[in-house]
Amino acid sequence: MEKDPIIHVGGSIDSAVNGQYTINVKDILTQAWQQTISSRSSINSGLAMSLVIGMVITVIVSQFLGGIEVVLKDQQSSLLLNVIITLVVSPFIAGVEMMGVFHAAGLKSESKFIFYFLKRGSWVALCALLSSMIVTMGISLFVLPGIFLVVATSLSIPLVIEKKMSPVKAILLSIQATRFQWFKIFTLYGILLFVFILSLIPLAAFAKSELFIIPIVLFVFVLSYLAPMYYNVKGILYFQIFGMHVEKFDGDPTVQNDIFSA
Repeated sequence: MEKDPIIHVGGSIDSAVNGQYTINVKDILTQAWQQTISSRSSINSGLAMSLVIGMVITVIVSQFLGGIEVVLKDQQSSLLLNVIITLVVSPFIAGVEMMGVFHAAGLKSESKFIFYFLKRGSWVALCALLSSMIVTMGISLFVLPGIFLVVATSLSIPLVIEKKMSPVKAILLSIQATRFQWFKIFTLYGILLFVFILSLIPLAAFAKSELFIIPIVLFVFVLSYLAPMYYNVKGILYFQIFGMHVEKFDGDPTVQNDIFSA
């Protein structure tokens, strides 16, 4: 039986490292919004499950460190807790990131995607930790290097999963490729951040009001669209810059099976 052909869709590593791609901010936002309307339930469910996992880990680790109050007062304990949460939760968040990549390729996703890539979990966790350390070092210098690195390293985790790269190679490739269109990518993230900040204003304005429940409901409603929008934007960026391999099945593209393997 003839094996289904593997095809490459979207960008490519060769074109990415040479800056041979274009980013249209308006088009990406429009496409991401359309994908968000149809896919936000799966992404929100995945994020909710990841949040629950993070909360459980926080409670367990805090108990070993003497309780949450002790952790909040001790800088070293807080740092240790943050590292552990990053290592444990990042493989699940990686599944959410891959949802955005799949949507960009015209593929469907499910909330259980957060469990699909755990075989690459150790590499993903290490990549997330290294990226966090690099960004923190950049911010501690003059802030601007940290802002640059937040954007430049933002596509490294999908590279670890979809391209099966090592964390260091993925981070370096993400920086190398995104530098050509860094400002446009920053603009995309900046617009989403601006909307997020706007959604916080009612919370601050009605903090001591009896009507505080209203801005809370408004904030949750906005976040239920904004969070999926963010991951869909990242997915489109990854797809347009690096592309991905898919199988042709009965004329339609489907995900390449070995993406789910270690």
